[in-house]
Amino acid sequence: MSQASETMIIGTIGAPYGVKGWVKINSYTDEKAGIFGYVPWIIGTDRTYQVAEWRTHSKTLVAKLTGIDSRDDAERIKNLDISIEAAQLPELSDDEFYWRDLVGMQVVTDKGYSLGKIKEIFATGANDVMLIKANTNDAFGQKERMLPILFDQVVKNIDKTSATITVDWDPAF
Repeated sequence: MSQASETMIIGTIGAPYGVKGWVKINSYTDEKAGIFGYVPWIIGTDRTYQVAEWRTHSKTLVAKLTGIDSRDDAERIKNLDISIEAAQLPELSDDEFYWRDLVGMQVVTDKGYSLGKIKEIFATGANDVMLIKANTNDAFGQKERMLPILFDQVVKNIDKTSATITVDWDPAF
């Protein structure tokens, strides 16, 4: 029995662009065009595609995928996730991390109060935010908390070994 490999979503397929199978690309990579550095793409649940060509159009990315040759083909993959094998991601140094590595980590204040575990991380216009699912016995009645990921101000330490993030945060807030 083969073990399923871990994948990571790096974007989505947008609307068809033209009549020859081109599609708009919504990239989740730091640099928008960085999405094209990861191939092949897994579109939807399990179909693998190569990027035949890509370019920018206005402020949008568009791409032609091998095997997507008509507007109807492009319409069939519209709104599907673009994933890659997690093994395709570059190795990081000890002080770097991917968001997916932080999900599930315990978050404690620098005074020792456990705020809960990271449920999700997302980007906002100002900074990245971690959504923390509070412990069931939270003394302040919190179910969830949102903390900005601001290094040195809020986030004091990320310990990958113990899966703990230490923050400077008032648990009553």
